[in-house]
Amino acid sequence: MISQETANQAADTLESIIDNVETVIVGKREAVELVVMALVAQGHVLLEDLPGTGKTSLVSALAKSLDCRFNRIQFTPDIMPSDVTGFSIYNQKSHEFEFRPGGVMSNLVLVDEINRASAKTQAALLEAMEERQVTVDNQTYKLEEPFMVLATQNPIEQYGTYPLPEAQLDRFLIKLSMGYPLLDEELKVVLETKAAKARIAPVASAEQVLWLREQCENVYVAPAVARYAVQIVTSTRSMKECSCGASPRGSIALVNLARANALMRGRVYVMPDDIKYLAPHVLSHRIMLTHEAKVNGRSARSVIMSILDSVALPGVTENEMRNIEEQVIQAHAVQEA
Repeated sequence: MISQETANQAADTLESIIDNVETVIVGKREAVELVVMALVAQGHVLLEDLPGTGKTSLVSALAKSLDCRFNRIQFTPDIMPSDVTGFSIYNQKSHEFEFRPGGVMSNLVLVDEINRASAKTQAALLEAMEERQVTVDNQTYKLEEPFMVLATQNPIEQYGTYPLPEAQLDRFLIKLSMGYPLLDEELKVVLETKAAKARIAPVASAEQVLWLREQCENVYVAPAVARYAVQIVTSTRSMKECSCGASPRGSIALVNLARANALMRGRVYVMPDDIKYLAPHVLSHRIMLTHEAKVNGRSARSVIMSILDSVALPGVTENEMRNIEEQVIQAHAVQEA
């Protein structure tokens, strides 16, 4: 459990990152917050939308806001797995094989248009996203922390795209869509974005990101709140509209992101409302709808919203959570003394 002072400090750091990204990304506060939360929750982000809506600009702005290494991999039908993970090359001078790192060897990795590459190349990301390592020629190479993959994709109905398999989708913490800006927001983008991109500078270091991740892990989750999250996830497996529900990885992801949301709000504990707000973002891409549900016009998000309406909120009031907070803070103070 972290102290309130530490939570406030973390919230200020997160606010500075979000505000810095917003100098470039106009009118998309929620999307920016969710991406930053995913960074703190040690997750990966999938951005799906039409070309030109700011997906790549969002990732670039986040990378420039952090003093971390950044690589971009442009996925195309002819890109090879070795371009992602790296490869071994024979050095004629030393008479030994040397490892040449691929694009995934970085802190922040932008995988642009991930669904334009073949399934074999897409699969090259699986080990890196889950185990934070790559294996080349029976040698395992650990990835430098913090590590995060931010992938963009065009809607699968467009030409030259390959749908992501379920195992790949499940490794993304959240899936977001940017959407078109409002008229005034688009006018501001036209007039100011180029100058804003030139001015943006880092406001947080890699060490601060690791510190934020450590504090996020220590945000308190009451058993009743964790049970609420698990009930939502397990309900996806019994819905008649779902041919395949979310896995336990979905439960873990939902609780982790809720911790990050609480930390961003300056709280040292997770509320049930955190779970309810984040569930559509975490679970919509983890379920498969039946053919009948699709014919009836149901979407994954609408199914998740139906589940949220049917699962009762846990009997934990905000006052009870504050009492828990005070007790843990007192215990934290005694421990420090």
